[in-house]
Amino acid sequence: MLRMEVTEVLHMNGGVGEESYAKNSLVQQKVLTLTKPIREEALANLYSKRLPERLVIADLGCSSGPNTFFVVFEVIRTVEKLCLDLNHQSPEYQVFLNDLPGNDFNNIFRSLGGFKKKLGHAMVNGVGHCFLAGAPGSFYGRIFPSKSLHFVHSSYSLQWLSQVPEGVENNKGNIYMASTSPSNVLKAYYHQFQRDFSLFLECRAKEVVEGGCMVLTFLGRKSDDPSSKECCLIWELMAKALNDMASVGMLKEEEVDSFNIPQYTPSPSEVEQEIQKEGSFSINRMEVSVVNWNAYDDWNAVDSEFSESEVVNDGGYNVTKCMRAVAEPLLISHFGEGIIEEVFKRYQEILTDRMSKEKIEFINVTFSMTRRA
Repeated sequence: MLRMEVTEVLHMNGGVGEESYAKNSLVQQKVLTLTKPIREEALANLYSKRLPERLVIADLGCSSGPNTFFVVFEVIRTVEKLCLDLNHQSPEYQVFLNDLPGNDFNNIFRSLGGFKKKLGHAMVNGVGHCFLAGAPGSFYGRIFPSKSLHFVHSSYSLQWLSQVPEGVENNKGNIYMASTSPSNVLKAYYHQFQRDFSLFLECRAKEVVEGGCMVLTFLGRKSDDPSSKECCLIWELMAKALNDMASVGMLKEEEVDSFNIPQYTPSPSEVEQEIQKEGSFSINRMEVSVVNWNAYDDWNAVDSEFSESEVVNDGGYNVTKCMRAVAEPLLISHFGEGIIEEVFKRYQEILTDRMSKEKIEFINVTFSMTRRA
């Protein structure tokens, strides 16, 4: 996949159907819940120092579904509580929801009325005017005017690269970094991450006001080994499903060998190194958290946007649904639609077998930072 192709095909499954991201993003919501204290701390520092009459917020990689408004609602509620504590008038809120052009923005806009109604009910003392807008485009480039943003948030988006790294043609039998990947493949993925994330930081440095803040959460890893099981196993098992299909003639081997996922799951030190190298932001806090592959293991219906009727107590099934909502557009763009049902049928069997033997977790790496003067 070339850069333009990734920009065109990288998006979560749209709509509200059974295979949609909207219905299968509980893992991502649990990560948002885990990282809530970091956002609250960043907002408290920002708001109490600046007291802006208009607070401009950008959520980068917003996708669509319950999680899109989950963060916006929480940010506004946090600021409104700060206003009460400080005896200060509510600001106006300007919220930009950003994702690639293929994102299901229509679903977001259709949900806007329900979100504003929920906001009104929750804020018993009223809330400042809230203006929301879609901002389609890659965050590996400029999206907003200079010095226009106060608070930038991104969760489970920055692990996605702008393109599949060049020079990974010898990554045979793999679709991502893996324990069997040649060393040049691991280096190529890391260098692509460095280029992309440094560009991201440069662009946001121009757009965020002095004293403004960013809270970024990556799907990442604790280990220094980029091919560690903790970040690569989920794709290794999908590669197994594809290779099994190739072995019986359902796919061509060269089709599998030429398919690579445009993602890099960084360690905390790798993220920190790029932030320090770019130099525009000071790091306030770094945290590593974990969430089970099967998000329903310790699911709490009271705290969730997802209804109890959506719960199926089957780890392999749940992880397959989650990964299908994320990976299906990429698979279709490379292999076509005809193989999708068979791939995910085999993937579910492989996941169920593996998860019956061990409990496996996603690693989340979160950084809170402030734009230097």
